[in-house]
Amino acid sequence: MISIVAGTFDILHDGHKRLIEKAFEVGNEVFVGLTTDEMASDKRKDLTPFYLRKKELESFLRKMDKPWEIVEINDIYGPREKMDAADIIIVSDETVKNAEEVNRERGFRGIRPLEVVMIPMVEAYNGVRISSTGIINGEYSRDGSGDVKRIGVGSTNRVKVEAVRTVMERIFGSVIIIPVEAESGVPPQPMELETRTGAINRAVAALGGNDLSVGIEAGIFPTDDGFYDFQYCAVLDREGRMTIGIGPGFRYPDEVSALVSDGMTVGEAMHKLYGDPDIGKKQGAVGMLSKGLLDRKSLTEQSVISAMIPRM
Repeated sequence: MISIVAGTFDILHDGHKRLIEKAFEVGNEVFVGLTTDEMASDKRKDLTPFYLRKKELESFLRKMDKPWEIVEINDIYGPREKMDAADIIIVSDETVKNAEEVNRERGFRGIRPLEVVMIPMVEAYNGVRISSTGIINGEYSRDGSGDVKRIGVGSTNRVKVEAVRTVMERIFGSVIIIPVEAESGVPPQPMELETRTGAINRAVAALGGNDLSVGIEAGIFPTDDGFYDFQYCAVLDREGRMTIGIGPGFRYPDEVSALVSDGMTVGEAMHKLYGDPDIGKKQGAVGMLSKGLLDRKSLTEQSVISAMIPRM
């Protein structure tokens, strides 16, 4: 028996995990449908990039003891060669209508209907269902907790926000992460120690009533052999203590460095040379240049860890 469960899985939370665990309980093999960025962005503007959602899913699924496969989906029907082989679909009361529509379409094509297994939504501490939107808005943690450490992030860039979430969960367990639109106070393309200043300014702007705040800024550092990228991270607490960390750096191709020297930002230069206007919100320049061996989130995590070392 093949079971299938599908979703955006934007910030994998306890509600998502309950659905997936049920799929493994009732099926001998599991297909996990993961919506593309294009499909998911029809309903929401703020979204964790596909590659990060897939990596987090893979990490969770590796703990399972039955065969599984992540299937990229562009609509509620999914790829027919996969969906037609499935026997059971796991849904919540919120998505049961999608399952009914899938079965209607299967009937038109003479394919047997899927058995629909519906499970209740998981609630947060305040009695509302856990959702990615609630987690993103800082209403509760990934597991629905409310009485946990609150951490502001001086950016709404989802790669930065999720890098902070990953590190802080490793250190503190459940945390509430609150993205804050914060000005860096430095030029769009920071150079050398402007990078440190930008990180500090973002942390200060994001503290508010939170327990901690985090500011992250990437900048260019010219050397004799070219331009290097380094990220600074600043962490501020309510007592006013600031700790600073720096992530590992990498050298930009000479073509990028030349355009930056002429006044472009790195993002503009990468777009001009490689054609992706949203690279900063995806795997980042380092992901493209390293052919996926290192992505921007992983690089950012290193700067956050470095800034937390004096607190550990």
